[in-house]
Amino acid sequence: MAKYIIMAEEGERVLLEQAHEALGLDLSDAQLVYTGVGATNVIRSLQHLDREAELYNIGYAGSANFDLGTWVEVTEVRLYHPNVTYPEPELKISNLQLPISNCRQAICYSNCDFVLTSDYKDCVFDMELAFIAALGFKHLHSFKYVSDNLSLHAYHDLTHGVE
Repeated sequence: MAKYIIMAEEGERVLLEQAHEALGLDLSDAQLVYTGVGATNVIRSLQHLDREAELYNIGYAGSANFDLGTWVEVTEVRLYHPNVTYPEPELKISNLQLPISNCRQAICYSNCDFVLTSDYKDCVFDMELAFIAALGFKHLHSFKYVSDNLSLHAYHDLTHGVE
């Protein structure tokens, strides 16, 4: 089975070594794919991959209350739309259930823009995972590294990513 590491930007590559050290993930046999930030880039980058492939989405995420540097194994992903309610499918994520004390399990909310404020707690925010999951991959795992507490400035200082 093909195995892929899915990252938004090249600047996230530093997380591979950290994920190996902190989580014990050995992904040396996986092909690295950079999607670019956001839904359109994700769809264009991943539409051709086999839905049976094993995907590991590793990247930065914000959180309203998790400590910076916390690793999160994502259990479910949803779109972030705090102002409206509408029915949408549950997008569960395959869990490795790593027995690691510094790795939390939580929901990830994906948005089309950087989340700067939220009342949502005990979760993380990104801009790609819901779109990856919506493509229907059967073996999708996701690990997020908390880079900021909903601060674009803090995110940019750490990652030198999206401005």
